[in-house]
Amino acid sequence: MARESSGIPLQQLQYFVEVAAEGSISAAADVLFVAQPTMSAAMKDLEARVGLPLLVRSARGVSLTADGTEFLGYARQVVEQVALLEHRYLGRPPSRRLLGVSTQHYSFAVDAFVRMVRATDAVEYEFSLRETRTWDIIEDVRSLRSELGILYRNDFNRKVVDKLLRDAGLVFQPLFVAEPHIFISRTNPLVDRDRVSLADLADLPRLTFDQGANNSFYLAEEILSTLSSAQEIRVSDRATIFNLMIGLDGYTISTGIISDDLNPEIVAIPLDVDDRIEIGWIRHAAIPLTEQALRYLTEVRSVVAEFGIALLDGSPTGSDGGAEAGGGHPQGSAEAALSIPT
Repeated sequence: MARESSGIPLQQLQYFVEVAAEGSISAAADVLFVAQPTMSAAMKDLEARVGLPLLVRSARGVSLTADGTEFLGYARQVVEQVALLEHRYLGRPPSRRLLGVSTQHYSFAVDAFVRMVRATDAVEYEFSLRETRTWDIIEDVRSLRSELGILYRNDFNRKVVDKLLRDAGLVFQPLFVAEPHIFISRTNPLVDRDRVSLADLADLPRLTFDQGANNSFYLAEEILSTLSSAQEIRVSDRATIFNLMIGLDGYTISTGIISDDLNPEIVAIPLDVDDRIEIGWIRHAAIPLTEQALRYLTEVRSVVAEFGIALLDGSPTGSDGGAEAGGGHPQGSAEAALSIPT
């Protein structure tokens, strides 16, 4: 029977956030320089106070229950707000920034990440950027390994992607719609074309990102995945695909957004096909975004806008896309509170 609650100590919320991040009570105790029995007792007391099981304990560590996942979103909000107050009114250094992002292999996502890191005012931070497979992006966000994921939908894969997101308790927020382009090297024979057709590509190696065991056409990172190609090479990272564009005159199909500063040898040329690429970001339906996640999305939107591409909403916290893939979410005032200037 749950005991009568007398409030939740801030310290327990801080402990809980760290336990969720580490996936282990003992690891969180080490990070915070707290004795493991003390940390374990604090988590049990927290669960008793809220009257809900928040953690699933096993020999491999801990994971969050459904209630724990929702609770984490609000706990993060409280901890971040306290850090903002202490920074502004007590003159304390900005709190340690934490953010994990998992994404398909997009140059704009990396460019925005670079800008976010350069602009951070934190003395300490721990960021992660994982360019990975479509299935793993969804799993990373579902398991809270990453707070945000970036991937695409189109008419071909939309139903499958949306079902995977719904089943994982995630929502998709559309960011922009891109005209398909090919990425090729500056030495490619097609480099001077204003546009190219599929027929123009017939004699060139098609480069695609390997999706591993979940190598479904619907989870491919490139559109037109069902079309056959006489020459096809699958790769696992963006550096390799760029090297093959240069060394083998290969091509891949993507958004057309590429940074000249980060990728000076690669150019984008419009592909003449009747298709569009809808890029968006995903997150947990039940967890409000952290301040750092909002900052990253602001940088993403800035990078995309610099290419003259129309954004699909006016704010990274817009909810137009949420109901499409996973229903409502308790944001609104919780995320608005994060706009306190620092």
